[in-house]
Amino acid sequence: MDFLDRRIKIPLSNRTIPLKYALVHAAYWTLITGFFLYEKRYLIYKAGLPYFAACVIIRVILLIGIAYLNIHYFLPRYLLAGRYVRYFSLVLLSILGYLLVQAFYDYIIYGFVIAPFRNQDWIETLSYNFFSTLWYLGLMVPLKLSIDWYEQQRMLQKITVEKLQAEVNFLRSQVNPHFLFNILNNLYALTLKKSDLAPGMVLKLSEMMEYMLYDSDDVRVPLEKEISYLQNYIELEKIRCGDHSDIALEITGSPNGQEIAPLLLLPLVENAFKHGVGKQSDKAWLHSTLSLESAAMKMTVENNKPVSDTKVTKGGIGLSNLRKRLELLYPGRYSLQTEDTLDRYKAALYISFAESRVGDENLGYTLNHVIN
Repeated sequence: MDFLDRRIKIPLSNRTIPLKYALVHAAYWTLITGFFLYEKRYLIYKAGLPYFAACVIIRVILLIGIAYLNIHYFLPRYLLAGRYVRYFSLVLLSILGYLLVQAFYDYIIYGFVIAPFRNQDWIETLSYNFFSTLWYLGLMVPLKLSIDWYEQQRMLQKITVEKLQAEVNFLRSQVNPHFLFNILNNLYALTLKKSDLAPGMVLKLSEMMEYMLYDSDDVRVPLEKEISYLQNYIELEKIRCGDHSDIALEITGSPNGQEIAPLLLLPLVENAFKHGVGKQSDKAWLHSTLSLESAAMKMTVENNKPVSDTKVTKGGIGLSNLRKRLELLYPGRYSLQTEDTLDRYKAALYISFAESRVGDENLGYTLNHVIN
């Protein structure tokens, strides 16, 4: 848990609040107190330090009282419930209560302690206290609503991330059973023939399982591992499909120590095998390219598909999950475009690893044209 998310107990109450919530409010009231200290500093010379301190303390305590009465009782119970007349009536009553106490103290300090101010304008004083109090209360309402909105957004994002992670875990737990079933069948056939391909096939499958079960739990993994996993998957599929399919992966550039969220590249290739190569007995082809730059990568996957297959090839949960994860992990720094024709399907993914590129005016142009 983040340090600022720690919850602390409110004095004289059983409620707890996040530490960052308390710090924001403490900063607000420190600012208000500082304003009163500056505004009433002349009282130190006119009435002495005790009256000066009492003046500031009384004002701040009264304001804190009616402010939290407003945001924790009046606001949720009446304003948010649509009972506007009751809400504004209670707010006005609380302000009038503040004015009575403050006016009594002002009468004492200005009428008796500071004699020259005995004939001060009471209407002006009440007007000042009323509108200044209304202003401070008005600042507290948007402060609370903005904090509540922020917490709601964080909670929604957390729920979204957890949902996506659950989907990823579901996909990983399945490890494409059809793929595994076919690979194991092919491996069995190779072992019967005592083929030299069997040991390499077992090694690739072992590396894939290790990555799926352990490395893919990390938030980021080295790009080299993700590429290695992808290569192993393609090589196993090539063995499974046999000589009747044209399957190729071309890689240019170097990973340069970059890291990437795990299992982002596989859905593109897996989708192509599922809807293209896997549905054809011969003359199937799948061509994929992976271009690595210093702080970006571009991957395109293109395959043919049966002409009779009229369904739109969107990849189901695989590509849908991929889009959601990209939006959360690389907002404004990725492009995922697909092209579906009668006999061909193409997907192109671009990811910029450079954080500084977010907000770049030219990024939108780059993302739209990178796959051309």
